[in-house]
Amino acid sequence: MGHREDLLEGAKRCLLEKGYARTTARDIVAASGTNLASIGYHYGSKEALLDLAFLKLTEEWGDVLTKRRGEGTDEGGGTPGTPLDQFRDTWERVIDSYQRNRSVWQLQMEVISRIDQDPELRKALIGPQREGRDGLAENMLGIDPEKDPEKARVAGLFCQALLAGVMVQWLMDSDSAPSAQDLTDGLKVVLEGRAS
Repeated sequence: MGHREDLLEGAKRCLLEKGYARTTARDIVAASGTNLASIGYHYGSKEALLDLAFLKLTEEWGDVLTKRRGEGTDEGGGTPGTPLDQFRDTWERVIDSYQRNRSVWQLQMEVISRIDQDPELRKALIGPQREGRDGLAENMLGIDPEKDPEKARVAGLFCQALLAGVMVQWLMDSDSAPSAQDLTDGLKVVLEGRAS
């Protein structure tokens, strides 16, 4: 790897360990084994580097959603049987990531709190946020954004709102936060319009 890649990897580690506001240029340099001048040369500023590192971390997390249960293992893989199975399976992966990668979720909350003070960060997040909605609609509900873009858009908005709310619950009180089965059962109740 060259300095550019080393800086990006170092910035990602710093974000997960220290968060956005507490990461200094010197922290990134120490984590990457590079020098201060490299940040400006390759990225223009520490903030631009941190913004990109955050986007890369978010993309990596998104890969968790696209993997089906058993993919890459002896379990087989493939698409779950019903849309509700797919919804539950995806939520199992999401909730597992809350438990295993709490620092990613804490970072998400910190970055959200910064967007009013950082117009460049806001601009950088708009495209990935929209793409994320399509990905959520496809992975959680099986809606193809290419075939039905409007349906994917509104379903993605729903999934994104649900994702943010569940994230907050898991960060605040994981003991009472919903499980994948709770969310699936809740969706059934909403769809039925009454309790089972």
